[in-house]
Amino acid sequence: EFVGSRAAEAFILSALPTPVETAQWIGFAQERLGGSVAFKELELAFSELDQHLQMRSYASGYAVSVADAALWGALRASAIFQRNLKIAGQQVLGPALTRWYAHISAQPFVERLVAAAANAQTAAKPSGAKVTTDQGSFDLGLEGVEDGKVVTRFPPEPSGYLHIGHAKAALLNEYFARSHNGKLIVRFDDTNPNKEKAEFEESITEDLRLLGIHGDVVTHTSDHFQTIYEYALKMINKGLAYADDTPHETMKEERMNGIASQRRDQSVEENLQRFELMRQGTEEGLTWCLRAKMSVDNPNKAMRDPVIFRCNLTPHHRTGTLWKIYPTYDFCCPIVDSIEGVTHALRSMEYRDRNPQYEWFFPALELRPVAIKDFSRMNFVYTLLSKRKLQWFVDSGIVGGWDDPRFPTVRGIRRRGMTIDALRQYVLMQGASQKNMLLEWDKIWALNKKIIDPVAPRHTALLKKELVPVTVVGGPDVPFTKDQPRHKKNPELGTKQTVFSSLVFVDQADAASFAHNEEVTLMDWGNAIVQDIVRTGDVVTALTVQLHLEGDVKATKKKITWLGQDPNVHPVEALLVDYDYLITKKKIEENDSIEDILTPVSEFADTAIVDANVGLLAKGAIIQLERRGYYIVDKEAAQSELGLVTLINIPDGKAASTASKHKEDPNATKIKSGKGNSWDKPSAKAKAVHPDAALSLPEPKDTCNMYESKHMYGDVAVGKPKDITSMYETHKYY
Repeated sequence: EFVGSRAAEAFILSALPTPVETAQWIGFAQERLGGSVAFKELELAFSELDQHLQMRSYASGYAVSVADAALWGALRASAIFQRNLKIAGQQVLGPALTRWYAHISAQPFVERLVAAAANAQTAAKPSGAKVTTDQGSFDLGLEGVEDGKVVTRFPPEPSGYLHIGHAKAALLNEYFARSHNGKLIVRFDDTNPNKEKAEFEESITEDLRLLGIHGDVVTHTSDHFQTIYEYALKMINKGLAYADDTPHETMKEERMNGIASQRRDQSVEENLQRFELMRQGTEEGLTWCLRAKMSVDNPNKAMRDPVIFRCNLTPHHRTGTLWKIYPTYDFCCPIVDSIEGVTHALRSMEYRDRNPQYEWFFPALELRPVAIKDFSRMNFVYTLLSKRKLQWFVDSGIVGGWDDPRFPTVRGIRRRGMTIDALRQYVLMQGASQKNMLLEWDKIWALNKKIIDPVAPRHTALLKKELVPVTVVGGPDVPFTKDQPRHKKNPELGTKQTVFSSLVFVDQADAASFAHNEEVTLMDWGNAIVQDIVRTGDVVTALTVQLHLEGDVKATKKKITWLGQDPNVHPVEALLVDYDYLITKKKIEENDSIEDILTPVSEFADTAIVDANVGLLAKGAIIQLERRGYYIVDKEAAQSELGLVTLINIPDGKAASTASKHKEDPNATKIKSGKGNSWDKPSAKAKAVHPDAALSLPEPKDTCNMYESKHMYGDVAVGKPKDITSMYETHKYY
């Protein structure tokens, strides 16, 4: 067995006696330290353990017992505990807990188990095989770390919404600051007025708050524009910067080929004069930029005289028209990091080639140096994180906005049903590894399922298409409602009303699978025997069953969801929505054309009838529709133009829920566009999008009534729609 897994914990428990007095600690290990426990609850559990062990060597009694074994096994299996133990130790976990853990780890039986597990794992591993994992390390090799003096920063650009990659950067910077009792600065890098808006800044602030990230200080790069401008003057006067009016394409070509600009050796006076024209935003000044005089032919092209200031007449959302010139990110970042007191700049590996550039500015400007470390980006299959490419989907009308459930933005995945606890735990499990990995979505959604399953109320949904009425012989003469638990294993969630009647409804798929005299189980009611099946062609149109409540529910193969009807309990109509990835390729390449990789249909919807309790749920509520999966309430009925509760399917981490649904047509003709792809221009099909148009339901072929005139739910009539829209199937549902 592998030490650190649940199997190891069970092995330790079975190898030792189990005194009655230690039962509470076994429960504590299983319930408070398990893999599905939320991050904040784990921290509380660690604190309670530390307090308990202040004056104790063992969890229970005066010798090592099964309580110690259970607790040690749970902590050994906890990725979050292990990360904290490795990086921060007693500063985060507490001195008593870390002392006790080290003591139990040194026990002979634990050492034997660890050694045996290592040997077993080695023996099971094929010769020469490599073990791959998406679990990273927090070991960045930070230098100059002093407890209480570490300052990190998270510098988002307010030109869009945070995505899952930004979440990793934010959480890691916060983690290192808190691990060393330091400070986190949230700094908005607002140096490009063409793209930045106050609304993006507000959304980023809200997303960070939801992630549980609170900066000790919130600043803006624009707070330092005057200081950065003065440092640019200092560079010019030192002969370390020059003004350049070389055309953009020519400059790009010269940098690639290691050719010096004709303006590189201008005098200080000429450079100051032209920089002043830039500051004033004159017609001539707009043709110039300011470049750092680093190198002409350095093998690292990032070091070849990069641009550090450029003109822009667009009003800034904070400073208005005060400035006509703005610093580049690469210039302002080391300056602001130094003057704001940052000790460690942590950023993703996409900036690695620019690290020497970052470090060059400190001696050039006589600034306090800042240690810089990088970590790998969190890339997922079938997922785009490029802001430019995501903007293309928004501009083309393929998605409804930056919070579309198919987007990897924090808002998008939250709308899809991802919990903040799952996101935080997953990112911290990844650590700060520098190994680039293309991650599957299954583990993060599986982790999310562990968090929502214990607290998701259970409800029932039936597809409206070809819904089957069932006459229940032996059913109640008068419909009645009964309170039943919303979650059988979690009574704290309360109760829901279930309707029992002699006429119920079941799904067509279930009805079509029945055979005469077959005994099935009506979930939460009891067994019934199928007596009659009425078909029109292959479609079941009616059923008759005989209640057989004395039957054994464990003996039946089919457990069926159903809905009763009661004139006093109105049904709720819902739209069940599911999604595919926006692209059909696991890993996108730079020269991929959008025509080749765009998923033709990535949104699917079915109309359904759900139990009346669903109509009382608020937007954002997470539930489980029994035998269908987990769903989040995206719209209440009052929020939908069609009066339907909109429920979005939440992936559960299983292969079927995370695999691409797209099946490529082998006979389809592909368009090869090469590098001249169409990412920079919206699709020709782009048009104004109706709020519910993205549901991809078929257009109506004929105009017809959607419902038969008979009453489905006792005396409660289901009215006809006033207008025929593309949101409904056009044939009769019943």
